[in-house]
Amino acid sequence: MNHTELGQLGETLAERHLKQKGYSILGRNYRFKKLEIDIIAEMNYQLIIVEVKTRQTAEIGEPWRAVTRQKQRQIIRAANQYIVENNIDWETRFDIVSIVHNSYRTAIEHIEDAFNPGL
Repeated sequence: MNHTELGQLGETLAERHLKQKGYSILGRNYRFKKLEIDIIAEMNYQLIIVEVKTRQTAEIGEPWRAVTRQKQRQIIRAANQYIVENNIDWETRFDIVSIVHNSYRTAIEHIEDAFNPGL
């Protein structure tokens, strides 16, 4: 499985996980210029912006650790554009779904409120 396929699988697993927890999925792979939001969801009139990180191993660290401050700023910028485009007036939360997937296991960790726009 190449990097792109693993990423797409991770997003599908994350979407399924979120739906099982009661989230409504509003969109996937929203793009603004060169920026991207993996999953946009809603729960209880709260907009949830989800970054998905998928790896085959956690040897070099859990996948969520790859969401650097710079990446967070990019996600926040894209989220601001999405909010303006769609005239959304909900509280917004930024989550990370961290997945380790290989032939031995699939581990999903959902980190709610992982970072905030005050960066």
